[in-house]
Amino acid sequence: MGEIVAVVSTKPESVGGGAPIFIAENLEKLQETSFLLEKILDASAHDLKNGTIILVNHR
Repeated sequence: MGEIVAVVSTKPESVGGGAPIFIAENLEKLQETSFLLEKILDASAHDLKNGTIILVNHR
């Protein structure tokens, strides 16, 4: 089972929880931030197609 290690979203009102949350100004910044975090955290980025991308550690 995977663990959500970060959340990146353009909609701060629609996210919450225990993982770090990063708010992006637009879709371009959403992708830029999430792919950078994907490399830094050695995690997988999963686009929820609603302005939110979660980063999951599958180890």
